[in-house]
Amino acid sequence: MANYHVTNPKGSGVWKAIKAGANRASATASTQKEAEKIAKELSAKSGGGEVRIHKPNGGPIRDSDTVKPGNDPCPPKDTKF
Repeated sequence: MANYHVTNPKGSGVWKAIKAGANRASATASTQKEAEKIAKELSAKSGGGEVRIHKPNGGPIRDSDTVKPGNDPCPPKDTKF
């Protein structure tokens, strides 16, 4: 299971998918949406986990998605969606 962060370091102009605990990016992309897609694919290939999407310029986490078959620590109560 692998967790990833999608971030855009200040002034870099590039979005990065970084595995939690790693020093280097696993992948880079020109848009946040593309980097998020790559991070989710990488996480799924390694058994699922959390993908945390940061605000632009290295900001705080704005969203977190669980990638299957990962275990969501706070599953939604709404089972309709």
